[in-house]
Amino acid sequence: MTQYKIPVIGGDGIGPEIVREGKKVIDAAGEVFGFDVDWIDFPHGADHYLETGELISEETLQELSRHKAIYLGALGDPRLSPGILEKGILLNLRFSFDEYINLRPIKLLEGIECPIRGKTAKDIDFVVVRENTEDFYIGIGGRAKKGEKKDLLEVHRNMYSAKFGLDIETDSEEIAYQIGMISKEGTRRVIDYAYGLAKDRNNHLSSVDKANVLSDIYGFWRENFTEIGKKYPSVQTDFNYVDAVTMWFVKNPEFFDVVVTPNMFGDIITDLGAMIQGGLGLAPGGNINPKGTSMFEPIHGSAPKYKGMDKVNPLATIWAGALLMETLGEKEAANAIVSAIEKNVSAGIVKTSDMGGTNKCSEVGTDVARIVREIGKN
Repeated sequence: MTQYKIPVIGGDGIGPEIVREGKKVIDAAGEVFGFDVDWIDFPHGADHYLETGELISEETLQELSRHKAIYLGALGDPRLSPGILEKGILLNLRFSFDEYINLRPIKLLEGIECPIRGKTAKDIDFVVVRENTEDFYIGIGGRAKKGEKKDLLEVHRNMYSAKFGLDIETDSEEIAYQIGMISKEGTRRVIDYAYGLAKDRNNHLSSVDKANVLSDIYGFWRENFTEIGKKYPSVQTDFNYVDAVTMWFVKNPEFFDVVVTPNMFGDIITDLGAMIQGGLGLAPGGNINPKGTSMFEPIHGSAPKYKGMDKVNPLATIWAGALLMETLGEKEAANAIVSAIEKNVSAGIVKTSDMGGTNKCSEVGTDVARIVREIGKN
């Protein structure tokens, strides 16, 4: 029997509860598909930080780097200022492991009512590939008051480093600035991944940017998209401005198959994608390094007001577990988990309150695990 060691960061709020259900379903898949998981729990989150002052140490990063996949619940706690945990843990993990792909399946399951009138499961089934380490998320910027100021901003990545020396002179009372940057290396690798995914699916790749206004940074994106495309002559392509694509996601979601986008716009359009597939409770995500350590999570937050109540929807986390197992090479088990989620929602019997039911989080996890076992035996 194949053995996997998978690190788990339950995190904050509802995180430990929803991850518990994801583990339950993966363990059920292991029973019928011939693998076993040794779950390795890590304490990192708000409680750990408040007790120890530690967000995540270099030693922990080294330990996590020995594994191919990490399972994450949620991060965020009202006792701390916004961004402390997200930057100190989540972004630290993404940057440390160079998880340059954020993978978001946008798939409407049978049994889920789409908020777009007339659209069904056959109309919404695409994937967004979001660049995950550059753009306006590189984390450099600052403020300057009236007068003169010098600032040195630095970006360090595994592939390169960059420095911005700024001489700032302003007669405004105060200004704020944020530097966005994309590199040739970072842009080309995520676009190449998206082309490969499109080739494996339906040979259609859509690029999203705002090159008509931010022409330097996103014109550069388009140049690299076109150049990489020469390697994939069978893939049909199109360019879309981010404001227009939000309209087309709603009007004609069936047009899309694989979408690739820089970081900031990907952050925006994937939340819209989550809503047209039925809501945040059904939206999984993967932070991918194809040759290193990847991390899988639901895209919703930690919902601290529901902590310990066993009432939130675990399906996004369970689906994220399917993405995790596919990354480990257990594609049959991953497909069974997604099929089990769909059977659960189609039956409409065991469901949480956000989906019109009265069941507990743990009861939904148990039901999906039961269905996985049934699928595996058939």
